[in-house]
Amino acid sequence: MKALVEYIAKSIVNEPDAVKVDEETNEEGITLKLSVADDDKGRIIGKQGQIAQAMRTLLRVKAAKASTRVRLEII
Repeated sequence: MKALVEYIAKSIVNEPDAVKVDEETNEEGITLKLSVADDDKGRIIGKQGQIAQAMRTLLRVKAAKASTRVRLEII
């Protein structure tokens, strides 16, 4: 799942080298923390949060197949 988020984010932003994804696993599931350059935060979130919501939807589908839960935080 980390690779999926990283691939999508690097495809969208202007500075792909600044994309960093940290993965934390706990009893609730997996938490992915996505950090990008300050100028690219708007691109990742999208208009009215549509891009961020689409990424979360893709992660939710992949997590359901793996029988786990996943959260995406954009920091």
